[in-house]
Amino acid sequence: MTYQTDGGPENGTGFGSRLKRSRENAGLTIDEVSQRLKTPARIITALEADDWSILGAPIFIRGQLRSYARLLGEPMPEAVEEAVAPQSEAVKLVSHTHTPRYRRLAEQAGRRAIYIVLTVTLVAPVWMATRSHLSGSLAPAQSLDLPLQAVDADGTTPAPSSPSAAERQPLVASMAALPERRETATAALTLRLHGDTWVEVFARDGSLIEKGLLISGQVRSYDAQRVGRVLLGNSSAVEVQNAGKHVDLAPFSQANVARFTLSSDGSLAPVAH
Repeated sequence: MTYQTDGGPENGTGFGSRLKRSRENAGLTIDEVSQRLKTPARIITALEADDWSILGAPIFIRGQLRSYARLLGEPMPEAVEEAVAPQSEAVKLVSHTHTPRYRRLAEQAGRRAIYIVLTVTLVAPVWMATRSHLSGSLAPAQSLDLPLQAVDADGTTPAPSSPSAAERQPLVASMAALPERRETATAALTLRLHGDTWVEVFARDGSLIEKGLLISGQVRSYDAQRVGRVLLGNSSAVEVQNAGKHVDLAPFSQANVARFTLSSDGSLAPVAH
């Protein structure tokens, strides 16, 4: 589909024709503009021809036109701004990673049951082996180093005296506390929106996780082990965190559009064009 403004490209009065004339007057080639904007030459050609069909969503078109017009010092006509303005009604996003409430409750109950079983399995044998100290029936321990018995003058052995209190050593049983169980949170890829942004998130198998226009102020989180590829329009308005760490989008951005892949070890890499 070809979009036309200010009369269309046929009579040379479209905004794309104005950009082309400005480029030629400035003595720039398409390849030179492509290098300055870090944008493929076919995108520059499509902008000059008012052919927006290969550029995708309106928010991408607006970003490309603004960057090109700013380079050449051309103001954006109001008609063009309106033509590429995003829809006022946000696209309804359907989450494919929602977990029903009953399932979350069942998983929590299962984890608690496992914890109780493990606790009983570890503590019961120790308690059984040391339960005698609870009844207070432990006999005092006596030293094995017994003194030599004295012999009277008539050859008889006197009755042994009872051990002193200092010689009695109580038997004490100690049981170390079990280590605390902590669950490790799943690594997550989080998007925080500070402006309206077009988002496309794909799984490692190529299936679509989420696609649509997110509104400023929204937050989205995804399982990093599942995400394979991400595309962010208006990337300057997106704050990305991977496993709780801030991600710099500059290495993955061109013309305010970020594209990157997420590997199994959690590292990010740019998408090859």
